[in-house]
Amino acid sequence: MTERLAQCEEAIGYRFKDPGLLAKALTHSSSKTAQTPSNERLEFLGDSILGMIVSEFLYARFPDFTEGQLTRIKSVVVSSLTLGKETERLGLGPLITVGKGIAVKKTLPRSLLANVFEAVIAAIYLDGGIEGAREFVLQKLEPEIERVLQNQHHKNWKSMLQHLVQKRFNEVPAYKVVAEQGPDHHKSFQVSALIRGEECGTAWGRNKKDAEQRAAQEALRTLRARVKRGDDLLIEEELAVVAGEEEGGDESDDLAADPVLVDDAADED
Repeated sequence: MTERLAQCEEAIGYRFKDPGLLAKALTHSSSKTAQTPSNERLEFLGDSILGMIVSEFLYARFPDFTEGQLTRIKSVVVSSLTLGKETERLGLGPLITVGKGIAVKKTLPRSLLANVFEAVIAAIYLDGGIEGAREFVLQKLEPEIERVLQNQHHKNWKSMLQHLVQKRFNEVPAYKVVAEQGPDHHKSFQVSALIRGEECGTAWGRNKKDAEQRAAQEALRTLRARVKRGDDLLIEEELAVVAGEEEGGDESDDLAADPVLVDDAADED
């Protein structure tokens, strides 16, 4: 085995029984010959394997997410931008065999790097089976999945709260309107999120749905605070992912606290 392939194995954390598969995965079409085929076929296979692994992971991890929500998360995780960045992070760029026209460039195209990542997935799959490929994909991309989910959660507080409460208590949160303010054409609502009959989060919103989302967000913060105090609600690791440790805050914080700041055009209830 060449030093180049050994370096790649070290970077990706996988030892090949057939190093030829790895060599092919690292060969761009610009440098292919009759003796050294390119990674195009491996890229084709790896793209499908990657999609299946990520889809399976998201489907199992978030049973309450809709198809649209899962699709949006997946599209970011398997994008050329994400895969290219991960290939760069692993230091695979200098190990890729490219033609002279590409070799003179200071940096390789992001799409080329992404294709190599997919080709490596396929090479691992052919060499070690689906479990080897799954371990590689999730080890390298799960942190990115969690980063994407942090942004996604800002739009799915109710879904995440329901997921956690169902898992812990085998029931779902309830929501009740506790106050209204403003004229009929521009009314804001204050809603409380109830868990086992207890008010765990209260917030104002532009309409009832918006207020429920913000109340769910406040409830998640309440649950996380209780865990930190040693109370028995839920699992700290899960709440760390869901609540996201929002030290920086977001625009919803002020809106949740004071109905006077709810000044956008009113949406339908």
